[in-house]
Amino acid sequence: MPAPLLIDSNVLLRFSDPSREDGKIASAAVDRLNALLTPLYYCSQNIGEFWNTLTRPLDHNGFGLTPREAYARVQEVEAKFEFLPDGIAVHRQWLKLLSRYQVSGIKVHDAHLVAVMVVHGVRHILTFNTADFARYSEIEAVHPRDAAVR
Repeated sequence: MPAPLLIDSNVLLRFSDPSREDGKIASAAVDRLNALLTPLYYCSQNIGEFWNTLTRPLDHNGFGLTPREAYARVQEVEAKFEFLPDGIAVHRQWLKLLSRYQVSGIKVHDAHLVAVMVVHGVRHILTFNTADFARYSEIEAVHPRDAAVR
């Protein structure tokens, strides 16, 4: 079985609306990974970031959706991918990562995704922002363009 991947929020957003920039790349990557029977995961942090962008106004780099519309998109994500839960182990791992890598500011959210991955044994994240995860030796970031042709 291929190595499992956590789907980053930026991929979820583009996958949920293939007409947007890079939407076709995200869809092709997910389709290819599904064809290879690759386990694909999301977590609560992804959904929070996803919801934030979906409901943020268009003039603030969001999708401008209502909470009802955002909820429908979340249900699509939940139907398509498997959930990785948080808990005390994720919390403790997150704090270790924040300290080990001296994470600050907005980057604490990426560290939380890495903590979820470490606790659940997922070593790869599918993301358009591979550089954001380069510091973490525990995981490997995979760009959707690369996953679409694997």
